[in-house]
Amino acid sequence: MSYESGTLEPQAVRGMFDRIAAVYDSMNRVMTLGLDVRWRRLAVREVVWPGDRVLDVCCGTGDFAVEAERRGGRVVGLDFSERMLERARRKSGTIEWVRGDALDLPFADGSFDVATVGFGVRNLASLERGLAELARVLRPGGRVAVLEITRPSGPLRPFFRLWLDVLVPLAGRALPGGKAYTYLPASVRRFPGPDDLSVLLERAGFRTVVYRRLGGGIVALHVGERA
Repeated sequence: MSYESGTLEPQAVRGMFDRIAAVYDSMNRVMTLGLDVRWRRLAVREVVWPGDRVLDVCCGTGDFAVEAERRGGRVVGLDFSERMLERARRKSGTIEWVRGDALDLPFADGSFDVATVGFGVRNLASLERGLAELARVLRPGGRVAVLEITRPSGPLRPFFRLWLDVLVPLAGRALPGGKAYTYLPASVRRFPGPDDLSVLLERAGFRTVVYRRLGGGIVALHVGERA
């Protein structure tokens, strides 16, 4: 089982996020009816404790990292889009913001107590390598939280298809640079479901991996510990 999560080359993905940085927060609120704020807060409460050294990978405009700091973590946020990081820096001057590659994290083994990723692993060119890098930089027993869009089953499936295939791209076209959101449906379809992602996390070096569905099943939160 192997996945190439992204549907674009890494340079194209970086360019896409540079273009949508100005509308990224607005689109998140529109697409989730504001629930993304609650999901991040829940994820942080699952894994972050005061004093923890926290790495937020694919940090984007910094919302996940800021929430971890509010929880009492000592936080580093990493992203490969400089435009995203420019937005993140406006939200916190105490978080260490680093431009870097999630597939080759610029940190020593065992550097962190916690690693988080919010709506980012779906865009990695190699999901397995990205998860392995998260495990590498965590100390033994360190905790991981991965928050990602997933495909629901049951009665919400038709609504999900309408939301993902029609409403999200339509909202994106209404905003400057938002045409990039036509990429979102394809990236979600290629991404493994929650059970398969659990297996990949275990193969990457995590144990006691569990997940819960949020937002009626359209989002999955996976948590686990570094073996």
